[in-house]
Amino acid sequence: MSLKAIEEVSAEVPADDFQALEDKVYRTIEMYKAAREARVAAERDVQRVRQQLKEREDEIETLRREAVQFRKDREEVKRRVEKMMRQIDTVGEEQVAS
Repeated sequence: MSLKAIEEVSAEVPADDFQALEDKVYRTIEMYKAAREARVAAERDVQRVRQQLKEREDEIETLRREAVQFRKDREEVKRRVEKMMRQIDTVGEEQVAS
């Protein structure tokens, strides 16, 4: 740019206006940096929450399997106790009959 062109631009844009524009540009840059950092932090948080969700889902699935097994075990114990009770009743009835 020639010296004459610079003088023309300087004459068209007062120094105060240029300073205000420069300040706005720097504030915009800082806002952009802050927004980018916030986005990176948010993405990191999302990854952490996804990992926690996966862990909780795995834990829930394990607890469901355990609950099913406990129900089966309970039914088995109930069946065996009922069988023992019938045998006790049978022995008791035999003694009464004798």
